[in-house]
Amino acid sequence: MIKEAMTPKERWQAVFERRKPDRLPMDYWGTEEATSALMRHLGCGSKEEALRKLHVDYVVKVAPRYIGPKLAADEDVFGRKFRDIDYGSGVYRECIHNPLAGFKSVEEIERCYAWPNPDWWDYRVIPGQIRGQEMYPIQGGGSEPFLIYKELRGDEQSLIDFIENPEIAHYLLDKLFSLAYEDTRRIFEQAPGKILLAYVAEDMGGQTDLLFSPTHIREFLLPGMKRIIDLAHEAGAYVFHHNDGACRRIIPDMIGLGIDLLNPIQWRCAGMEREGLKRDFADKIVFHGGMDNQQTLPFGTAEDVRREVLDNIRILGAGGGYILAPCHNIQPNTPPENVVAMYETGFAEGRDI
Repeated sequence: MIKEAMTPKERWQAVFERRKPDRLPMDYWGTEEATSALMRHLGCGSKEEALRKLHVDYVVKVAPRYIGPKLAADEDVFGRKFRDIDYGSGVYRECIHNPLAGFKSVEEIERCYAWPNPDWWDYRVIPGQIRGQEMYPIQGGGSEPFLIYKELRGDEQSLIDFIENPEIAHYLLDKLFSLAYEDTRRIFEQAPGKILLAYVAEDMGGQTDLLFSPTHIREFLLPGMKRIIDLAHEAGAYVFHHNDGACRRIIPDMIGLGIDLLNPIQWRCAGMEREGLKRDFADKIVFHGGMDNQQTLPFGTAEDVRREVLDNIRILGAGGGYILAPCHNIQPNTPPENVVAMYETGFAEGRDI
């Protein structure tokens, strides 16, 4: 049995502080179906037990408790409606109603739409969620407003707004960023010095390039993200930035805003080659992810997975600054054997980073 000298939180902190951890930190993302399959495979009664068995340095997330007005079934505080969609191997909860899709002006939205109130959540539960979990990295607060925006307006209309309705885009995104800012502020207020990570996310990349132009990203998203990033840093937290796909062109801007970590490193996407990312940005950010779940994890062999872990350690882990994790959620079509191979290899081989 290999004795470990650090807690999961200490391991993450060492990577952020550019110190050498006792071993490579590892994180986990997976759907409920994939997690249940992993638990059965390992004979574990809980997700936490399975992850501890695999030496995963998983993140504990905290959030306030909703105490606001009663919501209709399958509806949220923004008026979005959802339905479970079965894709055969798994179920995703998808938005099926865009409450602001038909609005033509800011004035109409202000007249007819009611925004959620931050007082609808009880933040006093935060300390209790942390109690007993202090050895793990704690994540709380952050923002991902365009994810909400596109479900308020609809996918197509949300992109059209950047060009044809910029006043609506500015208005809605300002409202969403302000809600996220207040949520984050209240979380930090309840747990001063205890939140290690704030999750500042936005999916900007597709398989081959950005989903929208750098000009629009800089105008509509970056100013609000900067507010959240600065708030997190003022509270002593690191900024975990999630940005899917081929987002290479906007990474320098994100670094300029102050992100501390980039996830998920989908290296099969155009421009996201690991060698180039490490060469250009290793002295500025931590890399998180790198285990491909479009091909290697679901369709590769256990040996393919082991090879990719070793490649990631060699490339992304050279000199430190890397946390091993899948590129987004492990899907139900991924064999549990491949998940085990990923973490067993990372644990065994991640001691010389």
